[in-house]
Amino acid sequence: MADHPANSSVARWRVVVHDDPVNLMPYVALALRRVLGCDETEARRHVRAVCEQGCAPVGVECRENAEAQVLALQRWHLTASMEPDETA
Repeated sequence: MADHPANSSVARWRVVVHDDPVNLMPYVALALRRVLGCDETEARRHVRAVCEQGCAPVGVECRENAEAQVLALQRWHLTASMEPDETA
């Protein structure tokens, strides 16, 4: 999904999904599959991390892609945000 190489000087942003009391795990997994294009196993792994930790990163992108993914996840009524990725 990334448009830029990992060693690029372009700032990277983490897409973070937050746990909420409304959305059920299968729905969140479906939303992740549709928005992020991940497979069922990866979607379930992300959902498990969100449930266990309260929030979890589901991807790292350039700013524009991260913003688009956060908006798309929010349109699925998920609580999502983005934060700078400082691991590079």
